[in-house]
Amino acid sequence: MTGIVSYDAMETVRNTNEWLGATARAIGSYPAFALTLNPAFKLMSAWGRVTERSFARMVIKPGWRIPAIPGADGQDHIVYIEPVMRRAFGDLLHFRVARREPSQRKVLLVAPMSGHYATLLRSTVVSLLPDCDVYVTDWNNARDIPVSEGKFDVEDYTSYLVDFIKFLGPDTNVIAVCQPAPLALAATAILAEHDPAAQPRTLTLIGGPVDPDAAATEVTDFGNRVTMGELEHLVIQSVGFKYRGAGRMVYPGLAQLSSFIAMNAETHARAFIDQIFAEARGDAFEGDKHNQFYDEYLAVMDMTAEFYLSTVERIFKNAEIAQNRFTVNGNPVDITKITDVAVMTVEGANDDISAPGQCVAALEMCSGVPAEKKVQHLEPGAGHYGIFAGKSWRLNIRPLVLDFIDENAGPAQTEAPRKRRTRGGDCAVANDTLANNGKIAV
Repeated sequence: MTGIVSYDAMETVRNTNEWLGATARAIGSYPAFALTLNPAFKLMSAWGRVTERSFARMVIKPGWRIPAIPGADGQDHIVYIEPVMRRAFGDLLHFRVARREPSQRKVLLVAPMSGHYATLLRSTVVSLLPDCDVYVTDWNNARDIPVSEGKFDVEDYTSYLVDFIKFLGPDTNVIAVCQPAPLALAATAILAEHDPAAQPRTLTLIGGPVDPDAAATEVTDFGNRVTMGELEHLVIQSVGFKYRGAGRMVYPGLAQLSSFIAMNAETHARAFIDQIFAEARGDAFEGDKHNQFYDEYLAVMDMTAEFYLSTVERIFKNAEIAQNRFTVNGNPVDITKITDVAVMTVEGANDDISAPGQCVAALEMCSGVPAEKKVQHLEPGAGHYGIFAGKSWRLNIRPLVLDFIDENAGPAQTEAPRKRRTRGGDCAVANDTLANNGKIAV
């Protein structure tokens, strides 16, 4: 009951702030106040609009909003989002491009379950759609999953990935972004050992904590500092009565958001102050840079307690993946069984969430994979967000990943030749400053 009270208390604070914002917006916009020259009313209305929108976004799942894909024939091809596998804790979505033959590059984009929705990868999906047939793992908010559906931990997550890859077939190219990188590696190892015909063609790991001890960050330091008992006491709560998952033990999204913002509070405070003055001047608009970023950043989801705690304990504290000691349902997972899957790792030189060294460790672990099927790329000047959704991804990393997929495709899967790019060459290092400073933890 204590956990439910705490959970509902946070929701009450959020709801109250949303209401205060709406009230200030309405009062400050009252027509009679237009007769006064006092700018306080404009500022009040602007503060209200920004506050109401911000606190409302925290409980809204963002839409994908995928634009039409321009075709070679001059037509725009509408993108339809279709669930092809539905599961209690997450679905497999397909981005079907209407009136276009399926691309030979079939990509499974594995989204992180770390506080934000899979829509965090919207720009990644948009950038891949012109050249690939894209699928994505769309994880559900734990607050909306009834307790009767049971648990969901790192082993269940890995099993979901195994099922999704099996469903898509052996010509699949898996791209795992950050948190799921070690679990995607484990899922590939399971298929390599027990169902080789279903294993993916390529595996690309982007900024993931495969070996957290390879390079220290604030995330790894926190995991080593806090005991599991302290962690459970500090962050785990029961879903409140308002949602279908009432009583489920979770790491609440609102609590996660508080920690995200605290990592760079000054930057966020300045961003919101600037937006309030922009609203008051009339310079802000619906699709401006601030709203685009924070509509996604503030939309958080609850994680099941067992998933969060098992991730900290087994991936970070015990380093089960890094030491090749991971098990699923009591069965050992041997990374060295991967022999036929080409593996690529991507890291950002300025990544302070999954620092350089944590992800590339996967290549050494895959001792059964021939050297010619291993590729690593370190993006100069790139932060965590930039390596999968910023300029570094669009201008440098995405072309390398597509080249990697093509180089390891079978004869029937090879697309039209693309302009070659040099790995590790001169790279644009400009990233979206606000996105990088936002510390989106994935």
